[in-house]
Amino acid sequence: MARIGITTTVPVEIILAAGHIPVDLNNIFITSPEASRLVETAEDAGYPRNICGWIKGLYAVVVNKNINANFGGIDKVIAVTQGDCSNTHALMETYELAGIETIPFAYPFDRDYDLLKLQMEKLMDTLGTNWEAVNNVKRRLDQVRLKVAEIDRLTWQENTVSGLHNHLYQVSCSDFNSDVAAFAQDVDRFLAEADNAPEYADELRLGYIGVPPIFTDLYAYLETMGARVVYNEVQRQFAMPFATDDIVEQYRLYTYPYGVFGRIKDIQAEIERRNLDGIIHYVQSFCFRQIEDLILREKLDVPILTIEGDKPGKIDARTRLRIDGFLEMLR
Repeated sequence: MARIGITTTVPVEIILAAGHIPVDLNNIFITSPEASRLVETAEDAGYPRNICGWIKGLYAVVVNKNINANFGGIDKVIAVTQGDCSNTHALMETYELAGIETIPFAYPFDRDYDLLKLQMEKLMDTLGTNWEAVNNVKRRLDQVRLKVAEIDRLTWQENTVSGLHNHLYQVSCSDFNSDVAAFAQDVDRFLAEADNAPEYADELRLGYIGVPPIFTDLYAYLETMGARVVYNEVQRQFAMPFATDDIVEQYRLYTYPYGVFGRIKDIQAEIERRNLDGIIHYVQSFCFRQIEDLILREKLDVPILTIEGDKPGKIDARTRLRIDGFLEMLR
């Protein structure tokens, strides 16, 4: 049983069906009390200053044995070479330089069913499993995904879940916190609490689009200002609330790895369904996805505030002021 690091959402059902443990390196990085130090560690090793902080964090989490020993270590990494980050190729090369085995996985840009199925079968061959085992795991995970979708519904429809908890439970579906049974129990416990929780009485209902924030206090700050995130776009995609028995189709419906226009259709539908007042678009410094901001602004019909983060930490004073002004404008 190997511990398989992942750099973004991949067909986790394949890792579990092969008897291995998935570990989302992003979640390990951003929840580490030493997250800022991890970025510095990568820069000390030679990573340029003008490279995404997430990439530097992913590098340091795996290569620094003293740090990854705290969460059980990493045996090999599945790196998404198409459909995620343009810097992943170089990240893989620096992993290999450090003696870390990497496994490439690519989402076809045009959502081609056969190409995606081929990529999944190559991953199955590499890890040592088959369709029957993968589909058995899918049926098990679908039950957990259904419960996480209920947390999302309670967030926007019953107003009993915070934006932060909505974010945390959905983003954790990338690897189910490396322990599906324990995660499912945690979800059950949280749902029982949320069913009896008082309703939020926020003035403003916000959507959050873009990659998960590197800021550690964004959701809490918004709620202190009378606004709550009731839609987390990419995190919801990680949770995959799609009703399909076909696992290849499930990963075709997942919008994040493909073109921005598929994302926009999903965002537009949720803006209307959730009655959003405005959108916060988070962009990561030095990320190519910043270019897509101009498309999102042209296509979406609600007010949008674009904020940018670089390294882990609290929201800086300038960004707080811009958020304050945006919320005042929405009122």
